[in-house]
Amino acid sequence: MFDFLIVGAGFAGCTLADCIATKLGRKVLIIDTRNHIGGNAYDYYDNAGVLVHRYGAHIFHTNSKKVIDYLSRFTQWRVYQHEVLAKLDGDLYPIPINLNTINKLYGLNLNSQELADFYDRVREKYDRIENSEQAVIGKVGKDLYNKFFKNYTYKQWELWPHELDASVCARIPVRTNKDNRYFGDKYQLMPLHGYTKMFEKMLSHPNIKLMLNTSFEEVQGWIKFDHLIYTGQIDRFFDYQFGKLPYRSLRFEFETHDTEYFQPVAVVNYPNDYDFTRIVESKHITGQKHSKTTIYHEYPEAEGDPYYPIPRPENRELFQKYKNAAANLQTVTFVGRLAQYQYYNMDQVVAAALTVFEDRISQL
Repeated sequence: MFDFLIVGAGFAGCTLADCIATKLGRKVLIIDTRNHIGGNAYDYYDNAGVLVHRYGAHIFHTNSKKVIDYLSRFTQWRVYQHEVLAKLDGDLYPIPINLNTINKLYGLNLNSQELADFYDRVREKYDRIENSEQAVIGKVGKDLYNKFFKNYTYKQWELWPHELDASVCARIPVRTNKDNRYFGDKYQLMPLHGYTKMFEKMLSHPNIKLMLNTSFEEVQGWIKFDHLIYTGQIDRFFDYQFGKLPYRSLRFEFETHDTEYFQPVAVVNYPNDYDFTRIVESKHITGQKHSKTTIYHEYPEAEGDPYYPIPRPENRELFQKYKNAAANLQTVTFVGRLAQYQYYNMDQVVAAALTVFEDRISQL
């Protein structure tokens, strides 16, 4: 008999398992269909001994001291400020677009104010931004949109930017300074010994039991529990009764090279060439010293593990039906990217789980 059954051993599930075990002193069973903990943030040492991210680059960044303080119970940190380059016509340019990008691309020598004036000249003015194409062209104009955003977005989503909510591309900043960092958050850190080691500590309390290679359907009938915390796909929980929520998936092709580094930064985007969107080299991210390196090409796909909810109005309407059905269940709590059909960064998942614990679970 368990007080709580948690479905999914990613950030949301592990955070709630720890809080329930340590703060409430109650018994938790956490299950996952995969053969490992950590969800998509899982990392491991490959055959060459290189620490790699199994499901693509996971870069931790946050403005929340609360989240950093919480996770610091389980890991030490190393400072890492992420940089991304885009390969365009055989040359590399900083992304997000900034002063260095524009000056190199157009052979200019602008300062920050002149770049702001440049953006104002080339951008198109819209009364209302209705999609991602307008979100980008309304900031940087058509030429930069065509060079850096249009084809990359189609590869990622199999939808053109004008078919996607403005929120998709609006997340990408445009700068007038020389800041090459991809993120602007106050805290940009990586778990010193990797994510998996951190998750192991999160689940180390004796009140927490773990079952891998196990689905909710398998245990539903024979394991007794008082309250269910579900971090998986909400449409699957309801047996797709209103229809299937669409996701984009990813496929990774790993290669090990007999060289210390393959590329100058962790992520190089390929907006216009090839079928893959980017090449990731995790040694830049982890700080590992090794004579070899492992890279992975990232191919977006329609089928496979669900990664990205597809942000379109019709999908939000479908999710709302599931959300309404979930609201009627007193003994089930839904939390996480898949359960809430929302693109969360890792820190946002932790913050959401801590809030759910404080506002709901601790009151049970």
